[in-house]
Amino acid sequence: MKKWIALLVLALVLLLGYVAAGPFLTVNAIRSAVKERNAGELSKHVDFAALRLSLKAQVDDYIVRRAGPELQSNPLAALGLSLASGVAGTAVDAIATPVGIGAVLEGRNLLRRLDPSAPRRDAYAQVPPAEPLKHPSYRFESPSRFTATVNNADGDPVVFVLTRDGLKWRVTDVRLPLEKMLP
Repeated sequence: MKKWIALLVLALVLLLGYVAAGPFLTVNAIRSAVKERNAGELSKHVDFAALRLSLKAQVDDYIVRRAGPELQSNPLAALGLSLASGVAGTAVDAIATPVGIGAVLEGRNLLRRLDPSAPRRDAYAQVPPAEPLKHPSYRFESPSRFTATVNNADGDPVVFVLTRDGLKWRVTDVRLPLEKMLP
């Protein structure tokens, strides 16, 4: 009887250890996929549907706050805001891809490419791969939510949120410093 209890306790401890190590294993797998520029492997660790929704919500919120209350109450300006939101949604769709997320994980500031004064070039293909998730700081927000924070090329923090589904961890959100990245 004591052997069964000890075996059960050992199995429980191993399971808890695996769940606790899961986000670190996922971050390591993401780091390897980005270094190898393996979009298929990266896709296994990123929930792109959830990521698109999160990024669109962040950008829409930024646009509305930037417009201010006087424009929000104007019907014509509201139309302009909805058009701006649609354009921003298209940009988010371009970023929320394996290549775009890989570039963000390497610390590249893809939103700078939207700046008309910036030189036109492919910010991902022409530059040798940087160290993905370089010097991250990790934090468990809950047993099912984990964050890895890195600084982008401008030194601004970018927070990657991993959530647990069963025993698997996936990136479901990226918190971008939009206030500092966009004009």
